[in-house]
Amino acid sequence: MRLMEKITSLAKQNLRTIVLAEGKDMRIVEAAIELKTKAIVNVIVLVNEADIHEGISRLKGEGIPVIVVEKAPKRQEYATKLYELRKEKGMTQAAAEELVTKPVYFGVMMVKSQDADGMVAGAITATSDVLRPALQVLKTAPGVKIVSSFFLMDIPMHSSLKTGVYAFSDCGLVENPSAEELAEIAIQTAKSFDSLTRQEPRVAMLSYSTYGSAKGVLVDKVVEATRQVRLRYPNLKIDGELQLDAAIVPEVARLKAPSSNMAGYANVLIFPDLQAGNIGYKLVQRFAAADAFGPITQGLAKPVNDLSRGCDYHDIVAVAAITALQCRD
Repeated sequence: MRLMEKITSLAKQNLRTIVLAEGKDMRIVEAAIELKTKAIVNVIVLVNEADIHEGISRLKGEGIPVIVVEKAPKRQEYATKLYELRKEKGMTQAAAEELVTKPVYFGVMMVKSQDADGMVAGAITATSDVLRPALQVLKTAPGVKIVSSFFLMDIPMHSSLKTGVYAFSDCGLVENPSAEELAEIAIQTAKSFDSLTRQEPRVAMLSYSTYGSAKGVLVDKVVEATRQVRLRYPNLKIDGELQLDAAIVPEVARLKAPSSNMAGYANVLIFPDLQAGNIGYKLVQRFAAADAFGPITQGLAKPVNDLSRGCDYHDIVAVAAITALQCRD
């Protein structure tokens, strides 16, 4: 079973309510219909009054709830709640009332108020405009210090690379993490991988060095991050610093890291910075014809995920299913 088949199957077993905040876009309409038809999630679509189009009528005909945010019965309730949450940061009641007419803010307030379990947006909205309200309103999960992202990479059987499912992080958010932040990214990504794939995570902290083969501040950061993860989670399978070939190729690992108990078999790859991560996932996606699902946000108190503006409706369906699996009881 391919990765996304497995994820949608798991999502169906415990239906969650996911709000799609960009009903203005026809890709959202198509995704919502598929999510409803295949019973992957319970879906709610948001739209501004000025952006209603014939696709909205299709959604209503399919029995999919559509909320026109300006006319929503809970608009004032959400505005007051937003004001209370942000008044110490200078938010006024009038500003809150204006913000909740924006579907992304309205959607986040639905999640905060437990009227939805998670939100997906970003098809027509910049990443910063998706994550800002999520960080302001939902904040980070208990014990989590940084919000980061990861990609799930599904390597096809015909690839010359090792087949299977991997998590790559961080490829979308944290530009140049400190050692402490890199450790947090590794921990969160291992948990995300376990939750979404039901496979044991084997974490490789990537570098241009393996076991001291090179020296420098960039290597030192990875070494220190690995040490911190081991202190906090001694039972987690993790090694570093490792070069990529030592992390995923058993024959190379036996030469470069013979004492490691998991080198050569890593399935969670932690990149030292955003440039490396972003380049890395795109290389694998293009050269190996891998399916890349993400960036998936991790570390928020409740799940909100950002779409690529180049996504198609299949991508939206996939991200909605992943968002449903991220929901906590």
